Amino acid sequence: MRRRPGIGGLQNAAAARDQYRLLGENVAKLRTDLMKEQLATFRSQLEDFARKHKNDIRKNPAFRAQFHEMCAKVGVDPLASNKGFWAELLGIGDFYYELGVQIIEVCLATRPHNGGLISLDDLCKLLGQRRKAVRETISEDDCLRAISKLKVLGSGFEVITVGKKKLVRSVPTELNKDHNEILELAQAQGFVTVDEVQRRLNWSSGRATDALETLLEEGLAMIDDGHRDGKRRYWFPCVSSVSSYVGADTL
Repeated sequence: MRRRPGIGGLQNAAAARDQYRLLGENVAKLRTDLMKEQLATFRSQLEDFARKHKNDIRKNPAFRAQFHEMCAKVGVDPLASNKGFWAELLGIGDFYYELGVQIIEVCLATRPHNGGLISLDDLCKLLGQRRKAVRETISEDDCLRAISKLKVLGSGFEVITVGKKKLVRSVPTELNKDHNEILELAQAQGFVTVDEVQRRLNWSSGRATDALETLLEEGLAMIDDGHRDGKRRYWFPCVSSVSSYVGADTL
């Protein structure tokens, strides 16, 4: 018959468990303290780096993107506030605040033409045109960071990916799978027809027409009926290079 552990054995086992627990807590605390110390060192080095390369960070978009990656690795967000060390040293908060305002202005100015959906590439080009006076080059990475900060306004600004293109949406329009497939198909020529949608996507005529007419009603498409074959073209300014600079003179 197997003997049961006595009171002394149970007490010893409980004491051993407590010792292991305390040892584990001490090891975890040491690791946490070491990580905090390393992060503090990294942040201090990051500040020194920012002071040394301030002009490159402000003027070179590629360098600026790499700097943001370095910041993310040590848990620093230079855009978290337009006050404090980073704003005073680099003016980064003001840079992205100003860029965000300009993004809103460009999206509003082009909305009658594209329905509130513009390619990220076209947006950057239009922003570049209006920023020539200040001689500050911006990149897609800059635009994406500025747009991410606009989300706090609840204004519907977001970046969506359709096929190979990134599109900036400035209206709370919900695009379903059918709409996205049509936009992706239109990237080849800038337009589609009902017949083409039926053939390429293997849809019924009713499904193709319904999706295209919805996009037309939302202001994301324009129609062109002036062709000899009699087929209506549905043009999409947000993916058509033909429309890249329509309205640029008014920005």
